[in-house]
Amino acid sequence: MAHEPDYDLIILGGGLAGGLIALAFAAERPDLRLLLLEQGEVIGGNHIWSFFDSDIGAADRWLVEPLITHRWEKGHSVCFPFGVRTMDNPYNSIASPQFAAHVGKTLGDAAWTGVTVIDVAPGRVALADGRALTAQAVIDARGAGDLSALRCGWQKFVGHTLCLDAPHGLDRPVIMDATVQQHDGYRFVYLLPWDERTVFVEDTYYSNAPTLDVPTLDARIAAYAQAQGWRVEAVTHRETGVLPVVHGGEFDGYWPESDGVARAGVRAGLFQPMTGYSLPDAVRFAIWVTKQPLEGLGQATRARAKVHWRGGGYYRLLGRMLFGAAKPDQRWRIFDRFYQLPTPLIDRFYAGRSSWRDRLRILCGRPPVPIRAAMHALLNPPA
Repeated sequence: MAHEPDYDLIILGGGLAGGLIALAFAAERPDLRLLLLEQGEVIGGNHIWSFFDSDIGAADRWLVEPLITHRWEKGHSVCFPFGVRTMDNPYNSIASPQFAAHVGKTLGDAAWTGVTVIDVAPGRVALADGRALTAQAVIDARGAGDLSALRCGWQKFVGHTLCLDAPHGLDRPVIMDATVQQHDGYRFVYLLPWDERTVFVEDTYYSNAPTLDVPTLDARIAAYAQAQGWRVEAVTHRETGVLPVVHGGEFDGYWPESDGVARAGVRAGLFQPMTGYSLPDAVRFAIWVTKQPLEGLGQATRARAKVHWRGGGYYRLLGRMLFGAAKPDQRWRIFDRFYQLPTPLIDRFYAGRSSWRDRLRILCGRPPVPIRAAMHALLNPPA
């Protein structure tokens, strides 16, 4: 006689994707016996996630509303050699401490931290301490899988929260300050003003290599603050990140059909390929998955992820142009031109919902990279 499984659903990974799925199930299917397993000591790790209002549909907003740490109704701006452009789309940020607190309060004892998983099957999870847990379904949301099947550039960054001795003068986020000196590909600085004397400063690169020279970027952040005339009293928060910018490869290599474990988040390839931006897809997926039967969840999530992969072909094409056609110190020209396009087009791009008209508009006009180099990158992708 078969034994009843320990849980209905086990979610592996307490980052953005896994945490949102757990919150969605707790709200939509509270009858399920749910367990969230996180290898780190805290849910959410050490991150700041941000999104534009236009990224998330009104019907889905309930899932992220309790998580928002800061909201800027005035919108945001970008700085390029063409000048400063301000856009009125409100901007929101989620800091991992608030994310962790809300997930912990909602799940209680159903969230375990400091747990190492050594083996996974569709209905079973083996832990390093010798325990074996069973479930009707398992969702693996533990970050990126084996990226060797994909061709990637990298968006990498170091961020510091700076406490200043006087007001910084910012009244809204600066999504990209690309007036800085270019290094290691396309470089820009990202600014989030938490209050009048506290600002998060992130030094970001679109680079060919994932290596991150943290001390050098620490020094560049300090130099940027000095150039703004800011005197830093303390650095209260630091974070780093390396995100794949996928511009080629095979979905079946990244997620083989033989792997029947359900996946979510970056592990499922559910992100905007050109930006590495995953929050809008994580919200949509979390709400979608609560409506699926637990039986056959691996096949259902893989099918959804494969449709997403096919839909991302245009963004991967742009990635090939960025990394294959533009010289590293000239990549800023692509973004400089992009940010002169209509605001609704830019909003749809970040949400991964570009229309066919948008796609043509992005590619038409005077090209920001040489035509011959662009054609070579498109027709002869790297092996």
